[in-house]
Amino acid sequence: MRYPVPDLPAGGWRESVTEVEKSRFIAWLCHAPDAAAFEAVLAEARRIHPSASHHCSAFIAGPPGEQNAIGFSDDGEPGGTAGRPMYQVLEGAGLGQVGCVVTRYFGGTKLGTGGLARAYAQAVTRALDDLPRREVVERTALKLQVDFAGEAEARAWLESRDVLVEAVDYASDGVLLTANWPSDIVVDLAPLEARLRGRLAVVDD
Repeated sequence: MRYPVPDLPAGGWRESVTEVEKSRFIAWLCHAPDAAAFEAVLAEARRIHPSASHHCSAFIAGPPGEQNAIGFSDDGEPGGTAGRPMYQVLEGAGLGQVGCVVTRYFGGTKLGTGGLARAYAQAVTRALDDLPRREVVERTALKLQVDFAGEAEARAWLESRDVLVEAVDYASDGVLLTANWPSDIVVDLAPLEARLRGRLAVVDD
């Protein structure tokens, strides 16, 4: 599976500010490969903005459509007016491994439940507009045994198919290549085996 994720450093975020009826909504978007990475950014938002009214949040710590490693919080706002609308915007964007904190400074005017939901959703939508992205490719480890003469050809063949060679181990009887095969491409080693004249074996752990 291939999907876009925020192209941001670990612990970093992209900030955007939206003002609605004098309330300020500060949205932080971050890369969240797991829940712990998102919680660290949420803690940083609380540290930097200790006097804010709320720190609402939502994250998807997995691929788009992930159902388990997700979460959202209204942080004291009326139920369903902040975290869920934020999550729905993230989900609709088709992103994976993404988290968002929206810090609110109350401006004195109550927005009502509908107004709050729209304001939090708008804050996330605006932050997504210029978010840098990169593609993540889910991969499966595959161990291939070849002889010394076939190593270079095997590595070139794998790399031409976007298969990353993660490790190379040498032994007296040949070379063990640990390859990360894209999970959205069917594993078909027949062409490589033909090139190597059968001098290829898949090694089970």
